[in-house]
Amino acid sequence: MARKPGSNGEETAALVREAALELFAQQGYAAASMRQLAKLVDMRPSALYHYWPTKQDLLVDLLERHMTALLQAWAERAVELSNDPIERLDAFSRFHIRYHLARPNEVFLSYMELRNLEPQNFARIEAHRRHYESVLKDILIEGARIGAMQAPEPHVSAMAIIAMLTGVNTWYRDGGRLSASDVEQLYAEMAAAVVRVGRQNKTEAA
Repeated sequence: MARKPGSNGEETAALVREAALELFAQQGYAAASMRQLAKLVDMRPSALYHYWPTKQDLLVDLLERHMTALLQAWAERAVELSNDPIERLDAFSRFHIRYHLARPNEVFLSYMELRNLEPQNFARIEAHRRHYESVLKDILIEGARIGAMQAPEPHVSAMAIIAMLTGVNTWYRDGGRLSASDVEQLYAEMAAAVVRVGRQNKTEAA
């Protein structure tokens, strides 16, 4: 991935980030070097340090950008929804599947390379992750409050659902028997089943 002649600083940084995502996902953060990355983007290694003083800074940049973009994308989706927790759970499940399937390298780094973050950097990224997890937890708490769901341990249920949804990235491939839309539908249904979605008062009345 050669750097385009005349590209500005932000364009160059974007090219480096794209190459770094692929390199780290293929070789692992620990095994990859800034020299390898520089070669991929046709730059001198010293030039990379103008953007990121260390490889750790680059990893943090990649992870933080992924999480902030994820949170912003959900915020934009959420404003279109009603306050009904059943609707919001379905929308969250579908959003998570769709967003993460489109970004396999970012997802791989976000889950596999946390171990390589220095403590202060881990705390930064973990704060974003907890924010995202709290979105789903709040949906489940409200669903249980109004009797639409059963979630006696909303935090545990939220973590289980997110783990299940994210797991799609480990096996799904384009061109398989199921389309991305099929998978989205199935996983939205399974997420609802985790908390036994259904108006309990209506069930009891029947």
